[in-house]
Amino acid sequence: MAERRVFLSAEWRDLVMLNYEVEPEILRQYVPRGVELDTFEGRTFVSLVGFQFLRTKLYGCLAVPFHSNFDEVNLRFYVRRREGGEIRRGVVFVRELVPRMAIARFARLMYGEKYDACPMWHRIARNADGLAAEYGWRWRGGQFQLSAQASGAPSRVAEGTLENFITEHYWGYSAKSADESIEYRVSHDPWRVWVSKSARFDGDGGALYGAGFREILRGTPDSAFIAEGSPVLVHVGTRIS
Repeated sequence: MAERRVFLSAEWRDLVMLNYEVEPEILRQYVPRGVELDTFEGRTFVSLVGFQFLRTKLYGCLAVPFHSNFDEVNLRFYVRRREGGEIRRGVVFVRELVPRMAIARFARLMYGEKYDACPMWHRIARNADGLAAEYGWRWRGGQFQLSAQASGAPSRVAEGTLENFITEHYWGYSAKSADESIEYRVSHDPWRVWVSKSARFDGDGGALYGAGFREILRGTPDSAFIAEGSPVLVHVGTRIS
């Protein structure tokens, strides 16, 4: 496979990931043309994710003033696409939130992603016992919060686990139109994670993502963890039809 040109470099840090099993039919309307839902042991998952986007540069060298460090919260699910003999595992976003409108507009233009802007904040607390991370935001009059706590030291996830499935997707897909999709590669080293026994989402998930997600996000996550994160490269997207 030919190497694709880097569009964006950054660091993703302190990723809080709450993972919920869903019925596949809830996601059908969001699946771009050319890909299919990916599953873990026959189960379909969405992940609510909050993280820090740091040291962001375009084309590996161009830092945009006041837009290099920011938070992001997204709801995503997992897909796959066969390209020759290769199976490309990737993610599709239901909605992505960032604190600056310029970032949202640029991402929508370049990748057709479902970005919106709203006020956001975070709190990260590290100590000898572990880590606590919290991301908060306001959206159309509502207040929302995503948080997790974990103890001990982070570790690499084992093959065959749900955490491995969630973190080992290295492609992004979005619908440019009803007949055309965008595919882009996201490169990063495998992450170390803290598995969390205390994680929660507060807010009306239906107001953010549609009525089909209200009860799902009101429940207890099937799994939750905090990923340490790493430098990442987002490659230039290409059209698939």
